[in-house]
Amino acid sequence: MTLEIIVFIGAILFGIVWYWRESKSNKIYRLANKITHAKDLQMKSDNRKGFIHQQPFLLRLVWITLLFAVGAGIVTFVTPINVFFIQYFASAIVGTLIGSYVASAVIFTRDSTSKENLEKVFDKGKDLVEDLVDGEEEAIEEPKAKVEEITETQPKVEAKKSARDRFKDKGMIK
Repeated sequence: MTLEIIVFIGAILFGIVWYWRESKSNKIYRLANKITHAKDLQMKSDNRKGFIHQQPFLLRLVWITLLFAVGAGIVTFVTPINVFFIQYFASAIVGTLIGSYVASAVIFTRDSTSKENLEKVFDKGKDLVEDLVDGEEEAIEEPKAKVEEITETQPKVEAKKSARDRFKDKGMIK
């Protein structure tokens, strides 16, 4: 069980590093794309897509599984030890997927927290607070005026009637 946890944590770190490297440069994916696609179907030079960077879930799963299947095949062929490694294989795939999504969240938040974006958000928030403060002053003044008008127009009741008496007056009780 301890080795599975170590493999899982290592796979998370591997997924983070893999995603980060592909967000910087996707040369290996571009090479694979040139080998497997005709000239008309090759990706454009401004396309940032990689094996897991900017890929949907299923394609990430396919590429990660393919990578670990090739790695497992090499390890099985090279080492004479026959180990039941399905649980390590599964934890490595899941860990790498989790690591890639953690890295995408971190890179996305880093891009969205640039100085310009933060200044825009701050200005929008400042405008919103100013609108709320202006709206609250008007909202507080209006009910005060309405309460004063209502109290002036209604006759003052000298003694309060009980609920039973009020129902009798309305004819709801005999």
